[in-house]
Amino acid sequence: MANNTLNRYLFEELSVRGELVQLDTAYQEIISSKEYPAALQSLLGELLVSTSLLTATLKFEGSITMQLQGDGPVSLAVINGDHNQKLRGVARWEGLIADDASIHDMLGKGYLVITITPDKGERYQGVVGLEGANLSEVLEGYFERSEQLKTRLWIRTGIQDGQAKAAGMLLQVMPDGTGSPEDFEHLEQLTNTVKNEELFTLEANDLLYRLYNQDKVQLFEPKEVAFFCGCSRERSADAIATIAQDEVYEILAQEGAVALHCDYCGSTYSFDDSDIKDLFAQKDEQGDKPTLH
Repeated sequence: MANNTLNRYLFEELSVRGELVQLDTAYQEIISSKEYPAALQSLLGELLVSTSLLTATLKFEGSITMQLQGDGPVSLAVINGDHNQKLRGVARWEGLIADDASIHDMLGKGYLVITITPDKGERYQGVVGLEGANLSEVLEGYFERSEQLKTRLWIRTGIQDGQAKAAGMLLQVMPDGTGSPEDFEHLEQLTNTVKNEELFTLEANDLLYRLYNQDKVQLFEPKEVAFFCGCSRERSADAIATIAQDEVYEILAQEGAVALHCDYCGSTYSFDDSDIKDLFAQKDEQGDKPTLH
């Protein structure tokens, strides 16, 4: 069974490229950080799959952040991923959300912000209205307007064998201009037949053969997809060191400790009176941000 993998492939005679991503623990770690309503869990899964698929289209080292914002019960849902397929995400909401709530029910009047940040070069940001019944249709519109490349996405979330799963496929016409609408339509029709169970359980070779056994497909080496959060006690200490000492000691007096919580992974880093005194003593000695261990 394929888990937490991204596969890229080409149709050798049809000038179309494809991607397949299948996630379990990478998805489960994100939705387990908070008690998310079922519909919001699903939306985060769709956003996670989409970010992985889009990150795989990068031709440089860098990251993509996909951020949904709105005035509905869900004010924010965001996934960040890089070219190494390290991803993390979080969402904020208020009130009750029905299990069958749509993207529009959750976000109300909202939009999608896609931020592409190369390690070297200019940052690019695009804002997309939520035009479409689901996230797949929103992103297909984005590709049509920004890339001028015919693109289709199939994104699924659900429970398989008692575990939360998220998976998706992407088809895109190659930018060399040799692909025909008929070829793409042929592959669309085949991919439309994919079932959730197939997406969640089949190895890439088996799934692609089941869908496209009449076409020549070149499958590349898979890439691991993983949840990764860069928070740490050291980074938390650095953040506290940037705050005025009087303000930090006021928090310490009121709360008994200074605690920083990470929304992405749910970790909390707590600093007591002794930690804070050591932190600022090191800062005074070094003239720089300290590192606590």
